[in-house]
Amino acid sequence: MKRQRISSNFFIFSLRLNLACDNVQRMDIKKELDRKIERKKDDIFGLEKQLGEANSYLQALEDMRKILPRDALSEPEITLRTGTDLAKVRDILKKHGKPMHVEELLEKLGKPIIKNSKVSLSGSLASYVREHKIFTRPAPNTFGLVEFVEINSAEPPDGFGEQNEH
Repeated sequence: MKRQRISSNFFIFSLRLNLACDNVQRMDIKKELDRKIERKKDDIFGLEKQLGEANSYLQALEDMRKILPRDALSEPEITLRTGTDLAKVRDILKKHGKPMHVEELLEKLGKPIIKNSKVSLSGSLASYVREHKIFTRPAPNTFGLVEFVEINSAEPPDGFGEQNEH
């Protein structure tokens, strides 16, 4: 009986020892998995940071591309039909070298300075102004050519910041 008791005690001890070892192994496995999870999270964080930087760089490149003038090959040059009032206005403005009021343009064209003439010419010129092609409108009813515009004007216009007393 005593032998059987020792044997059962040994069995219980060894069973407990095995369970304890299993718990230690389980703890080690859990710790190892936790370390691997943390490393993978760090890897993902680094990759997300790289992706964010790459997206920022791409956005900057796209913004720079928008600033550059369009290729002559990608968009055909806009031409005005010879003999039209708009072609004549373009020639008058080139000769004059600076923007002109619509009434001055009508005078140079030899047209009557009446409301219908002013509205008609202003409307035609304004359609090109809206598309930023050929003509500009630096002031109300005053038209110039796109080539007159200074690209890098660092100074504000005359009277900028002054208050008008009314």
